[in-house]
Amino acid sequence: MKTLMEDIRTGNLKHVYLLYGEETYLVRQYKDKLRTALSADDDAMNVSFFEGKDIDSKQLIDLAETMPFFAEHRSIFVDGSGFFKKSPEELAAYMGEIPESAYFVFTETEVDRRSKLYKQVRKHGYAAEFKRQTDKVLSQWILGKLNRENKKITRSVMELFLTKTGSDMETIDRELEKLLCYTMDRDVIAEQDMEAVCTDSISGRIFEMVDAMAGRQQKRALELYYDLLALKEPPMRILFLMTRQFQILMHLKELADQGFDYKFMASKAGVPEFAVRKYIGQARRFSSRQLQQAVRDGVQAEEDVKTGQMNDQLAVELFLLAYSK
Repeated sequence: MKTLMEDIRTGNLKHVYLLYGEETYLVRQYKDKLRTALSADDDAMNVSFFEGKDIDSKQLIDLAETMPFFAEHRSIFVDGSGFFKKSPEELAAYMGEIPESAYFVFTETEVDRRSKLYKQVRKHGYAAEFKRQTDKVLSQWILGKLNRENKKITRSVMELFLTKTGSDMETIDRELEKLLCYTMDRDVIAEQDMEAVCTDSISGRIFEMVDAMAGRQQKRALELYYDLLALKEPPMRILFLMTRQFQILMHLKELADQGFDYKFMASKAGVPEFAVRKYIGQARRFSSRQLQQAVRDGVQAEEDVKTGQMNDQLAVELFLLAYSK
């Protein structure tokens, strides 16, 4: 991000950029920054946008070779092309021949770093990966937004907020906007404000579902499951996330038994450090054997559905019942 901002600040822009990664919020933000830096808002003649898997790479090359219309250069934005997996040979070779009058900005969710096109972009331009941000970075980002609005929040309420939203910055930004509107006449954001307007992410709902299972609250676990179905969440996605949750609990339980600190456990299990205490509390309500069996049963249930031995919704219900009795 520092490299991109420095290029934009100095005007020393490279002729090809690749912005990629899980954090689509940041990918979009920096794509917009490059768009502003490369051309005027009203210059529709020299800015082209392409999206999807059916883009003709030869058309992109022809466009780049076309002189701009009453401007110094033309900009070509390509989103979700899949080129960085299948890597068109002609386009890869062209990255070293882009004329001074043309700029490319590619945006992707996933890339193959072994692909020829990726290597050529690295060689002749710049490739920036935008990963999911750590809870520390997210907290600082949220605090910065709140400070600009003269709002305050306690650490515990911040942790509750991130538990509800997860680490996706787009979700955080949307939920934060709702909170700011709801607390317009107050300086401090409280827990009750969070509960009133913030929507739980699916990961938060899965945590709550497994928590109900750990407390042997079958009715509550099933209610949460049916709520997710009502929200059009596919049963197989719910099963996958539940199985992953049990896998995280199994891993954390093993690490806790070995005496590791929360920071180490968070990095190994791939969960926010502030949430480790809650996860361990949940894990302790299951034996290590139960957690291991739950992971195996989740994988088996998925296999049964894929092979047509069981209906997907029923498979999840049986899994829920088995581990909440």
